[in-house]
Amino acid sequence: MKFFNHMLFLLLLALSLTGCNRSGAESHRVISEIKILPGADQLDEYLPYLKNKKIGMVVNQTSLIGQRPSVDSLLAHHVDIAIIFGPEHGFRGNASNGAKVSDEVDSQTGIPIISLYGKKRQPSKEDLAQLDLVVFDIQDVGCRFYTIINTLSYVMDACAKNDKELLILDRPNPNGYVDGPVLDMALKSGIGKFPIPITHGMTIGEFAQMINGEGWLPDKKQCRIKVIPVKNYAHDMIYQLPVLPSPNLNTQQSVLLYPSLCLFEGTYVSQGRGTYMPFTVLGSPELKGIYEFSFTPESIPGMSETPLHQNTTCYGLDLRNFDVQKLHASGKIDLKWLREMYLAYPAKEKFFDFSLSRQMGNFDKLAGSRDLKKQIIAGVPEEEIRNSWEPALSDYKTRRKKYVLYR
Repeated sequence: MKFFNHMLFLLLLALSLTGCNRSGAESHRVISEIKILPGADQLDEYLPYLKNKKIGMVVNQTSLIGQRPSVDSLLAHHVDIAIIFGPEHGFRGNASNGAKVSDEVDSQTGIPIISLYGKKRQPSKEDLAQLDLVVFDIQDVGCRFYTIINTLSYVMDACAKNDKELLILDRPNPNGYVDGPVLDMALKSGIGKFPIPITHGMTIGEFAQMINGEGWLPDKKQCRIKVIPVKNYAHDMIYQLPVLPSPNLNTQQSVLLYPSLCLFEGTYVSQGRGTYMPFTVLGSPELKGIYEFSFTPESIPGMSETPLHQNTTCYGLDLRNFDVQKLHASGKIDLKWLREMYLAYPAKEKFFDFSLSRQMGNFDKLAGSRDLKKQIIAGVPEEEIRNSWEPALSDYKTRRKKYVLYR
């Protein structure tokens, strides 16, 4: 009997670890237990390639090898790092959203830091002249309006113009699905630079290949790239970020809600900037008496100095306990909150008024389409809204297949 019970236990254990016949959130839970190994952690794959080269590194606080900043780790391996290039939020990740970042010298290593979010957006000819290779290692979150893919393209352009190779240490995309309207290039801006949907379903390494393949660099230049792929990764996996990517994406919950809630940046509804729970709550003073949950945005240095509705109580939705794994498994951005908040909003003429919201961009630029705002106002059913994204969305998915490195 003991032998039978033991064999039954082993059989049940094996079945519990088999994810191929499961679906939805359960399969996402199973595959998320696989050890994912980012490119940076695979030192044996690229350390010999860095030997005897002067290196420039495009990095921020998400650039880790194990638990240690990649700059520190590579210096310990005697890699000659000549320059650090810092993106939005700075090398240490402590600058506020949209804040200009100045050049400086890193106090811990003595290495010059050239800001790519201040006076310039890409390395200059003079910056690159002393380098043999540029290394790009930054965690992206997989959204068109998250500026890291813009930084990638600017760095690729500079490398292409100056005949420098770009080594990409790839990292998983926490929002690895494809959804949303494809950007109307008439709305091209700093929060929408490429003809891609809201969630593009690509890692940085894959996206770099797409930039080259689609001829998106100026004059269709080609950048020499080498990608160190992530091991044990697939796009439908839930990936727990070891370091949060920016001051206002400060929880895993906010990272997974970001594709759906960032659209509110083009409205008069706060997404929680000015609190320690950004992109997990929604609210406005106009919604008092309609919702019970409330929060009050305040000035928080390094996060949001002048948030929308500063020092005014906002009423709305608390999404901190929303099942984001289920959202991820659906492979869709969530439109119900946008529809719900617009219907509940009493002063509808103010809802999409960017001049009032003072946020990062107007709604059409965030959506990538002039239609979505009109559809929300007109009460168009969600299925009809989604149908309007075709055939551009399906065409994008077809083009994307040429560049993916992971299933």
